[in-house]
Amino acid sequence: MAASTIIYDLGIRTYRAAVGLVAATGNAKARRWLDGRKNWQESLQQHLPAGGPIVWVHAASLGEFEQGRPVLEAIRQEYPACKILLTFFSPSGYEVRKDYAGADHVCYLPLDTRQNARDFIHLVRPSLAIFIKYEFWYHMLTSLYREKIPVLLISGIFRQGQVFFKPYGGMFRRLLRQLTYIFVQNQESVGLLTQAGISNIALAGDTRFDRVWALQEENREVGGISEFIGAQQAVIAGSTWDEDEVLLAAWWKKKPHADRCLIIAPHEIEPAHINKITTLFPEAVRYTEWIKQPGREGKVLIIDNVGMLSALYRYAAITYVGGGFGKDGIHNVLEPATYGKAVLFGPVFHKFPEAAALIAAGGGISIHDQDTLDIQLEKLLQDTAFRTHTGAQAKKYVADNKGATGKILRYIQEKRFLTRL
Repeated sequence: MAASTIIYDLGIRTYRAAVGLVAATGNAKARRWLDGRKNWQESLQQHLPAGGPIVWVHAASLGEFEQGRPVLEAIRQEYPACKILLTFFSPSGYEVRKDYAGADHVCYLPLDTRQNARDFIHLVRPSLAIFIKYEFWYHMLTSLYREKIPVLLISGIFRQGQVFFKPYGGMFRRLLRQLTYIFVQNQESVGLLTQAGISNIALAGDTRFDRVWALQEENREVGGISEFIGAQQAVIAGSTWDEDEVLLAAWWKKKPHADRCLIIAPHEIEPAHINKITTLFPEAVRYTEWIKQPGREGKVLIIDNVGMLSALYRYAAITYVGGGFGKDGIHNVLEPATYGKAVLFGPVFHKFPEAAALIAAGGGISIHDQDTLDIQLEKLLQDTAFRTHTGAQAKKYVADNKGATGKILRYIQEKRFLTRL
């Protein structure tokens, strides 16, 4: 066994042990991660869809699922006889989409050990496997390759600092070469992979554009939001973290205004985090409480459940996307952009080319500190022409970049991985 594989296996087992320790402290997310993988073989055997070829789609979490969802649904429509198995790595994806009707079964991906990978592939025997964006589980992908099962990576995005392009990254470069085809989001990814000697690639774009465009066409309503906003200008802040909430609270306290309201949908909705937000905003009401008593007066609303954010943005005058003051960077800026809303976000977006492109298109604005947040929020709220133009440019950016799903589906059709029945 190669040294790199030994190190990888040690890392996997260390991660499993760390999750166990965190779960033992009472962390609910870690406990769900563990419980969801108990007796996974028996559960999979019991629920594995039968009666047609299986397409296995894997997403790390909710964001990646939404990114790959257009392809999943296009396959479902084009190949109705196929069965779709959807797996997640994270509870934040599984818990929200475990009842997703577009898949025949939804479950957790077992821990990536050599034996688990062999057992999983032998049980599922997929006709096609699709991984979304950046999931590269060594044993799973190696088992698929050995079994000659076609594997696609969709909406892939690569950066210079990733392990694939390091002198010690040979193990992961081999994984990329073993993939049947890699559909990437941008030209930079094409260049990096080509320089690394990887040729099984195509520039398709980002399937998230197709997904968010479909969202705004659905025009889904969120109960009680129109009543809460009324005639006010709504600032809707999505996927916020502590740093975002502190900045928003400081702006809100300095700029009270009769015709404004603030709606916050935090990334984490654990009780401790919700309580922290209510400390920053003593006047805030939680959505689960407010919806029981519609008509109550309120200026700050905290969304304390999941699954609403993508539809919530449509009610905004302007939007703020969180995460841009943390090391991992911003969350999905395309969801508010598709509704024609100006999008504000923090300075950490270097891993997200769509954010830089949105700024260049005139639909996004990066803020760096309290002063720039205050200035940009006030400018957008007070200058109707500027707000309207910025929102229109955001929507145009999304519209101009649709189409990745069609390119991927045409490849699947041409290669005849699946049979039409």
